[in-house]
Amino acid sequence: MNGEFIDALQQLQKEKDIPMEALISTVEAAMASAYRKHFGVEDDVRVVIDTGARTVRMFALKPVLPEGVDESDAAAIEELKASGTVKYDEYELDTEEFGRIAAQTAKQVVMQRIREAEREIVFAEFSHRVGEVVTGEVQRRDARSVFITLGKIETLLPSYEQIPGEPYRFRDRLKLYILDVRKTTKNPQIIVSRTHPALVTKLFELEVPEVYDGIVEIKAVAREPGARSKVAVLSHDGQVDPVGACVGHRGTRVQAIVDELRGEKIDIVRYSPDMAEYLKSALSPAKVNHVMLDEANMSALVIAPDDQLSLAIGRRGQNVRLAAQLTGWRVDIRSESEWAQTQAKQAPKAAPAEEEKEDRIRIYELARELGVENKDLIEILQEEGVEVTSHASSIPRDKANMVAEMLTGGDAELQALDEGELEFDLEDLEGLQLE
Repeated sequence: MNGEFIDALQQLQKEKDIPMEALISTVEAAMASAYRKHFGVEDDVRVVIDTGARTVRMFALKPVLPEGVDESDAAAIEELKASGTVKYDEYELDTEEFGRIAAQTAKQVVMQRIREAEREIVFAEFSHRVGEVVTGEVQRRDARSVFITLGKIETLLPSYEQIPGEPYRFRDRLKLYILDVRKTTKNPQIIVSRTHPALVTKLFELEVPEVYDGIVEIKAVAREPGARSKVAVLSHDGQVDPVGACVGHRGTRVQAIVDELRGEKIDIVRYSPDMAEYLKSALSPAKVNHVMLDEANMSALVIAPDDQLSLAIGRRGQNVRLAAQLTGWRVDIRSESEWAQTQAKQAPKAAPAEEEKEDRIRIYELARELGVENKDLIEILQEEGVEVTSHASSIPRDKANMVAEMLTGGDAELQALDEGELEFDLEDLEGLQLE
């Protein structure tokens, strides 16, 4: 029986891929628990499995009770154990006494412990592999999710991590990004992705040695899965062209990634710390003329030639949207003709405002020039029917000159003004309006 038991353990170890040491410790604890459960004893039971000698031995610790204490007196035994004065004798148990029912119980406990150990091993292995790219095989699918196997482990590709329109046929081999590992009541659930931007980064690391070695760095990735991706690259070696290294000879390197992503187009752009240059590169293949930055709001206005506007925006705004994701800036694109029209409309509005500012004068300024009080000047104008709200009101410069000539026509007039005796005709102020 012992030899057959050891053979079964070794076979189980190969099938479950569990280390023999962990398997033995699990089985020993399970058999001891099954023995106590079956025989209803509280004794400490331990199991020793020796694969070299191909033996299975069970031992139990039994307390040595002093005279006058009955074995059935549980309260007295517990009191002795609590005092720490109890001595124990260890004796070997006969494994043949286990019996068929006890053996079945032990088997159930052993299998339960093995499944728990297997789950822990899977969780420990894949929890450290989050962020890696693995190759899996499509096993089955339901209405929403696809189940992909990694060796003996089954992973889940949920609908929100699937590339739109990508077929997942039985036994298709795919590159997958490990997104998360979750503990469940059954086996650990490994969530994988085909849409994560980091999948593109990892694929470049696999296909481009310069990226894997760190000579070329991928600074950012913007992606619309299944349609187009933009990848910003930077070289840390002046002799290595980052774009050329990623494209490869006749495009072989980038084409391998495009094939893996089922035809998803990939734009490789040159990263620059100068945001204006970076935005020009990010909007490729379109050629733009000017980039005006608003660093406070992290937004940019891009002026593109008329024949490049649609290319810069892209189909349904895809190109400018990916450029904004890549740079992290808000991007607004205008054509050269539209920008010129906007500037032309704004220019005439600015000129009259300047002229108006130069050709008008405030009441308090005119009063200061004439050497009279604000209230006196306002009172004179109001008496003549001119609406004046305050000393901050303004009148045109030519009208102010006319008023100045009338009020400063001579010493007699000035004296009359001081005495409030100066009179003049409304016709002299005709057309005079105050603001």
